[in-house]
Amino acid sequence: MKKKFPRFSLFILTAVVILCFACELFLTKDPAYMDLAHCNEAPGKEFLFGTDAMGRDIFSMIWYGGRISLAIGFFATLISTALAVLVGSAGNCMPVWADGILMRMTELFLSVPGLLLTVFLQAVFGRANVYSLSVVIGLTGWMSMAKVVRAEVLQLRNTDYVLAAKCLGGGFFHVLFRHLAPNFFPSVLFMAVMNVRNAIVAESTLSFMGLGLPVEEVSWGSMLSLSENALLSRSWWIILIPGAFLVGTLFCLTNLGDYMRGNANRRHSNLGCEKND
Repeated sequence: MKKKFPRFSLFILTAVVILCFACELFLTKDPAYMDLAHCNEAPGKEFLFGTDAMGRDIFSMIWYGGRISLAIGFFATLISTALAVLVGSAGNCMPVWADGILMRMTELFLSVPGLLLTVFLQAVFGRANVYSLSVVIGLTGWMSMAKVVRAEVLQLRNTDYVLAAKCLGGGFFHVLFRHLAPNFFPSVLFMAVMNVRNAIVAESTLSFMGLGLPVEEVSWGSMLSLSENALLSRSWWIILIPGAFLVGTLFCLTNLGDYMRGNANRRHSNLGCEKND
């Protein structure tokens, strides 16, 4: 059964992204300013979403921190997608034995728990910042997509137009971007969307564990890292509001990714029917 396009999820996600990246236009308070006279203040007229334990305005922190979390998600996904496409497509110009070794190494990395690998790499990089987290999360999120790309390339590399391009002297990147990528792009698009979601979750998890961005670097993850103190002080808004924005964004990304996966599955089913005919 064909799934309906998640218009509402796309609308909410688009609104969140626009408001986060254009937050300077409507924010009236500095998200990093510590107003110690209004610590743990409940939501009200002056502070719409209340304040945290350091007196920072949560309304401003939500939009500014969302920009950081989304930026980490997008940058990490760009890195992981680029690695996945290169590794998955490498078998098109490599001997069978070399392609097999490359895939066994990919499966070896895939067998290591992602969080453990992320923590290890972040420890190598040292103090966390937006760029280091993006690189670390990107380097640990490409393996599953690489296997999907490889499966697509194995089906495409013996087609007439790919063989013709090779015979005419087309190099690896020419064949990849002109002939292979346009065909497997729909299949990996939903995985790229899900990687954005996974990167945001990874950043939030690391910050919650105290291994991500420092508290003074505002993101949804660093805001949630204050949850223990918020529970002790019964300041529910410090947890509930950032958590609601994070969960809502992840839910929208999941809906979009699920719809794209359904489209990719139908495309493969239609191709299979055409071959059988």
